[in-house]
Amino acid sequence: MTLPSSCSVLVAGSGNAGFSAAVAAKQAGAKHVVLIDKAPEEWAGGNTFFTAGAYRTAHDGASDLLPLVNNVDAATAKKIDFEPYTTKHFADDMQRICKGRSDPVLSKILVEESFPTIQWLKQNGIRFQLSFNRQAYEVDGRLKFWGGLALKTEDGGKGLVEDHKANARRHGVETYYSTALERLVTNPVTGAVDGAVVRYQDKAVTINAGAVILAAGGFEANSRMRTQYLGPGWDLAKVRGTPYNSGDALETAIRDVKAKQVGNWSGCHSVAWDANAPADTGDREASNEFTKSGYPLGLMFNSNGERFVDEGIDLRNYTYAKFGRAILAQPNQSAFQIWDQRTIPLLRSEEYRPERVRQIIANTIPELADKLAELGLENREAFIDNLNRYNEAVYASQKEEPSRKWDPSIRDGVSTQSSEIKLPLAKSNWALPLDKGPFMAVHVTCGVTFTFGGLAVNPEKAQVISSVTDKEVENLFVCGEMLGGLFYDNYPGGSGLTSGAVFGRRAGTAAAAAAAENARKKTFDGRARL
Repeated sequence: MTLPSSCSVLVAGSGNAGFSAAVAAKQAGAKHVVLIDKAPEEWAGGNTFFTAGAYRTAHDGASDLLPLVNNVDAATAKKIDFEPYTTKHFADDMQRICKGRSDPVLSKILVEESFPTIQWLKQNGIRFQLSFNRQAYEVDGRLKFWGGLALKTEDGGKGLVEDHKANARRHGVETYYSTALERLVTNPVTGAVDGAVVRYQDKAVTINAGAVILAAGGFEANSRMRTQYLGPGWDLAKVRGTPYNSGDALETAIRDVKAKQVGNWSGCHSVAWDANAPADTGDREASNEFTKSGYPLGLMFNSNGERFVDEGIDLRNYTYAKFGRAILAQPNQSAFQIWDQRTIPLLRSEEYRPERVRQIIANTIPELADKLAELGLENREAFIDNLNRYNEAVYASQKEEPSRKWDPSIRDGVSTQSSEIKLPLAKSNWALPLDKGPFMAVHVTCGVTFTFGGLAVNPEKAQVISSVTDKEVENLFVCGEMLGGLFYDNYPGGSGLTSGAVFGRRAGTAAAAAAAENARKKTFDGRARL
């Protein structure tokens, strides 16, 4: 296809948010929708490709979720325990996890439109499944989902991107890869956005558009911007996803229309990541499997032989996005995750199988310490002493509270703390002794996923706000990682994809209306001149 010189709506970004916006624009009546991405087609999908495809949504239980999924038969359905995850639960999690800083209007829209948006995605061919492998444990013969998160897409992010691409084709969205946004074209009098200059086949091409939607990701793949905004040392974090999310579109909007900047620019989603993963880009074959999220089942030690986080402070869905930062702050920007035979069988195979990660196996703790020393453990004695002290604390707690039942699907209160021993750093839940060999460890570092700082919007339309006038920039909309103000310090797992779809849908609908109004004005002006 030849790149068109004009369109109704131009979308920059081929991830979940961009495709959601493009399809919503078509469904809202936009005649000609063009989606561009600076990445080549083999890198389509942005960071969406590298996710597990998890969507957080409010729901009333099985009656809401089972009609959405394709991987539950009648027999399995009878074994599942679904606690309703209401809009209040979701709102409370947003408030708690983001420390009360999430924009209340944006957060309210995200929560209240989460389930209708999931239904909309389902209607548009997104294949949902229950996330048995990531979000359920079998307890007393029942499959118990936990942490307010149950839905994922078939084949994770890879499948989600394929579904989005197919949906865009069905709706007639024209998609162009290796096409980078270079500049927003504005009306010199009104400041309204009239299109964009893009780099296509090594040429600068102007596309006139009735509206433009920016959905081109954050600056997580830009080591300079990470250090500038997130702080010293962040240039050393490993890029979890696409190398093309380098903050270009953010800087373009700030430069060309003086877009207002909001949100947690020093914050990001970062995870425990395989220390042997590539440094500056995700691996499209391994994808999300470099994540190492089994720490609630074990312990994490730094190279000084010390624990540095409470691995059981909360359910994994509420800690994994911030523990990468904690690992980055450790000596050598790395840590060791450790388990024994009690919990090794519960680790997810896609993350911890020997084909995906280097497993360090030892029959005794001293032997494990020797092997870890080869990978950077600098204080062998402290490691052994701290692990032994942890085990003493767990046994003392078990003796004092023998009725407590270990249950990884809830905050079970099985901790290290008792009247006899109180560790300076507790493990607040799921604290089992770690003394039953053989033992396994893996070496992890920080993997950065997406950044939290972004652009201010009118929440109703996801329309960009000017930092000069504090009013809406005509014809310019934003969604996905570029939307600022939702997440601070941390986020409830799965809410990123939901946000991209919720505000992508809003942006697409509003952009179609703006494009139609602009077309009407042009027609009217032309007739008036006649």
